[in-house]
Amino acid sequence: MAEPVLYALGFDGSGGGQQLAGDDITDWLRDDRLAWVHLDADNSGTRQWLQSNLDYLDPTVFEMLLAHDTRPRAEMIDDGLLLILRGVNLNPEARPEDMISVRLWIQKQRIVTLRKRRSKAISDIRAALEQGTGPKNAGDFVVSLTARLLERMTPSLNELKSELETIEDSVYMARQRDITAQLLHIARRAITFRRYLEPQKDAIIELTGAGPAWLDNSQLLSLSESRNTVNRYLEDLNAIKEKAKLLSDQISNILAEKMNRNMYKISIISAIFLPLGFITGLLGVNVAGIPGAEHPLAFGILGLLLVILVAIQIGLMKKSNWF
Repeated sequence: MAEPVLYALGFDGSGGGQQLAGDDITDWLRDDRLAWVHLDADNSGTRQWLQSNLDYLDPTVFEMLLAHDTRPRAEMIDDGLLLILRGVNLNPEARPEDMISVRLWIQKQRIVTLRKRRSKAISDIRAALEQGTGPKNAGDFVVSLTARLLERMTPSLNELKSELETIEDSVYMARQRDITAQLLHIARRAITFRRYLEPQKDAIIELTGAGPAWLDNSQLLSLSESRNTVNRYLEDLNAIKEKAKLLSDQISNILAEKMNRNMYKISIISAIFLPLGFITGLLGVNVAGIPGAEHPLAFGILGLLLVILVAIQIGLMKKSNWF
């Protein structure tokens, strides 16, 4: 069976980290040296690992960390922090708005993270530690992870805005029904992003307001900047949603105008041919006494009279500003 620990690193306090394995992981977690352990949340042995190495925690914390579906949150529990954040899904063949959860239990001298799907932000931090340019302490880790998760959302949100601008430019040229389907897709993606960013903003506010003592002023300032970034993203998503609605309303108006114009044309054509149909229908009844039935020029005269009638009708319609 695969091990629940994906990897573990011990921090050197200067931005670097050394790989840990076996008993070294337990030793680092139980002394004053800062260690980071990254676990597979779907591994059947993860719960047992947590209970063995974090036995001082309430079982409810384990349930929060291993929950199938999570929302961003920040909970202070004694001197530790339960933190759940979301980031865009950048895995192959995945939709960015199908956001990945990153679950963390953090204390001043230990960091435990869990994943269900691979997170680029977590991978970035690991690479930075291996290169000696990573976080130096638990506070730096929280700041770095929060910033990297938000940073990777920017291209996805810019893509949404770009798609919307392209649609706006083609409203009058493309098929409106096709554009309506695209607008609906964009609106749904924006709603999905917003679903997780709203509680993520609340989680960051909780960190900056009543966060752990091991977050220093510089780190709190960085988290405040992340909060401002989330606010900007939410404003962009609101603008995308409103713009999509306006474009959808505009398309509905265009379609309604086309329908009304077509119905108007049909009404005019019907108004012209209604008396013609009445006359020809009257003359076509199969009874005796129809005028001109035996006259050789009767059909030509009737056709001429019908043409004259149409001309009179068109003249009267133009005079009445029908068209």
